[in-house]
Amino acid sequence: MVQPRPWIEGYVRAWNSNDPDDISALFTEDAVYYTEPYSSPWQGRDAIVSGWLAHQDKPGDATFEWHPVCVTEDASVIQGVTTYPDKTYSNLWVIRFAPDGRCREFTEWWMLHDVK
Repeated sequence: MVQPRPWIEGYVRAWNSNDPDDISALFTEDAVYYTEPYSSPWQGRDAIVSGWLAHQDKPGDATFEWHPVCVTEDASVIQGVTTYPDKTYSNLWVIRFAPDGRCREFTEWWMLHDVK
């Protein structure tokens, strides 16, 4: 069973480094990454790296807290909160893993918290 913690730690590391090698290491060659559930995905590791870098955050600009909702043999559902200096998002991630622990399919839902 693939545990999500090492992969998420790598994701956060890549998020803070924006290093193409850190990003690339997370995904299989043929992985797909849905930035929204019903949008066209970034298809393939090279497209994922390019898409990520085109939408990158500044290193250290956000904090991410998370916990698993469901972990199965090859998939995990993660609930998280991403906090930026000026906004906060709730996140739900569905991560489908290859046997080696890399991601073969990633889908994220993100919802902006209402600012009162």
